[in-house]
Amino acid sequence: MRAELVRVSLHQVDIKIVTDDEQMHVLQWRRNLLWDEVLLDGKRQAHSGGFSREKVYGLVFGREADGSGGTKIMLLLDPATSHGNWGNPHQQIAGVRLETAEGPAVAFGTLDPKNLEKPATFSDWMKRTMGMDWGESSRPN
Repeated sequence: MRAELVRVSLHQVDIKIVTDDEQMHVLQWRRNLLWDEVLLDGKRQAHSGGFSREKVYGLVFGREADGSGGTKIMLLLDPATSHGNWGNPHQQIAGVRLETAEGPAVAFGTLDPKNLEKPATFSDWMKRTMGMDWGESSRPN
């Protein structure tokens, strides 16, 4: 299974999924005023309403009619945003991750495995959290 992010915005995420038998699907997440929904090829697969909405959804691709088989996937979302920048027309959710049993198929933002690793040094932490890079210190001779 291969996956690719097509769109990530404040209220919409679109992921193109190509299964092992070369069928293409579109997995969509939509945030509405009172509910969130997950669509697969335009059909609702899951929804969550209220103020404490789900952020983890499970789906199965290629399941047999009796419920056996198929590829299980997990869609994780971090809908947090930077509240200080609401006027930005390119505002987007903080993270998206689509994962199979083998590992992440798509990872973006705060849910990218690279972002989940702890920094090895203080300098790495400064780069990650504040965007500061001290560079190499060179003294004149």
